[in-house]
Amino acid sequence: MKQSVETVVDLTLPVAERLVIRRTRFSAEPGDEESLPRIAVVTGTHGDEVEGQLVCAWLASALTEGRWDVKGIVDIYPALNPLGLDTITRNMPPADVDLNRTFDLDRNSHGSFLAPVTDGILDSLTGALAVVDVHASNIFLREIPQVRISQANAEMLKPLARWLNVEFLWIHEAATVLENTLAYSLNSRNTPTLVVEMGVGMRLTPAMAQDLVTGIGALGTFLGVLGADRSHPAIRAPIESDKGAIHHVNAPAAGLFVPEVGHRMSIKEGQVLGSILSAQTGETVARIESPADALVFTLREYPIVMEGSLIARLYEPSAIAEEE
Repeated sequence: MKQSVETVVDLTLPVAERLVIRRTRFSAEPGDEESLPRIAVVTGTHGDEVEGQLVCAWLASALTEGRWDVKGIVDIYPALNPLGLDTITRNMPPADVDLNRTFDLDRNSHGSFLAPVTDGILDSLTGALAVVDVHASNIFLREIPQVRISQANAEMLKPLARWLNVEFLWIHEAATVLENTLAYSLNSRNTPTLVVEMGVGMRLTPAMAQDLVTGIGALGTFLGVLGADRSHPAIRAPIESDKGAIHHVNAPAAGLFVPEVGHRMSIKEGQVLGSILSAQTGETVARIESPADALVFTLREYPIVMEGSLIARLYEPSAIAEEE
């Protein structure tokens, strides 16, 4: 196996600064890299999401230690937004732009300084057998490990997503993978790209990271990029959202949300999810009940809420799938 660190983007910035994006490539040796099957793992698109950093670190370590034989190429991109990670900023400094809304298929008609950045990232990833785009949630919500797939790409992506060892596949009739995102642009280029969401912003959830590393290895093995996993872990079969219904629960009033259920918990219809309190008066402004027997796959992490703030997303199995 050959390992190398390669520069994908090197952009000069004002005040003697530079924006450098690198990947670590693990490839079979000897071999013509142009002909080898390739997968890629990317993360760090948002500077307040660090769950993927641990996934990249543990995946690189596992490859180095020989957990799998490398038969093709595995590319790891730990920081697409290194400036954001350095400054704990979701958007990319200095323009304060959400990098994951700038991957235009018309070659960045927004005309910002990010054009060579997004062009370089897209060009380096196009043609991979699969790209795993790892995100954490934001600081407001905690998510179970899930792959989000738009209905338009479900036929192409579901067979790949089932290998990733996540708990949930959210197949969304609306565009969960929005236009101008990295995943949307790559899928439009026929480069299958799976968006993983897990955990919470600015925090690490090691168990989730380890499960995803196992899943990436299983996907690589399925695609012929990696050999068999020498640790022989079991891969879970995910729940698929199109076999049930998704319920969105929003705050009916502003205040302090105090949960009474846990993340990943199975709950009953009418069970209290939590209360909204007034810090000023101490009164209970609202008590929020579950609309169905369901799994809590998203739960409010940041307690201050406004009217309409998302409190939870629930999956109701064996129901007619319907977005609420």
